[in-house]
Amino acid sequence: MKETIILATHNAGKIREFKGALEPLGYDVVSVHDVISDIKEPEETGTTFVENARLKARYYMKATGRPCLADDSGIIADVLDGRPGVYSARYAGPECDDGQNNQKLIEELRPFPPEKRTAHYVCDLVLIWPDGREIHAEGTCSGLIRDFYAGTGGFGYDPLFYVPSYGRTMAELSLEEKNKISHRGRALKKLLELLP
Repeated sequence: MKETIILATHNAGKIREFKGALEPLGYDVVSVHDVISDIKEPEETGTTFVENARLKARYYMKATGRPCLADDSGIIADVLDGRPGVYSARYAGPECDDGQNNQKLIEELRPFPPEKRTAHYVCDLVLIWPDGREIHAEGTCSGLIRDFYAGTGGFGYDPLFYVPSYGRTMAELSLEEKNKISHRGRALKKLLELLP
């Protein structure tokens, strides 16, 4: 019988990526919102990506009684002292969208020349089983943040995040290319190596 892994996300892009990686290995992958539709999201009180991922995985694992995979990820602009960091999804405020977050980042980086706008994406994945077993994997991806948009793939900061080795933004890469080099793709690869 297939083991079911609950995904602690309702982000369609992430669900697609996780399913694509885990289902070929024989896991049944479902979003927590397909299992419990009216569950309140936990407050992300961690100060690091791994703390937030662990907090979410534990919370939804307890709610469903099944193994739960959670991620916390974001972007760090090197000249902004770790920002947006764990606040990447709500950088422009609690009710903001990707566009508002992107605009805030562009504004904050405006005083810096293009070559100083180096950044890296970070993704921490935590998979927790009801018996207490836990796997943690982290992936990073380096690039530059540009002040104009390019590409329609991806989500979040992808249209601004330029990958020099490909000469394109993350939003211009195919899903296959993105999975090879993205922070989430790299974290997933490490997670798959650690999976039983």
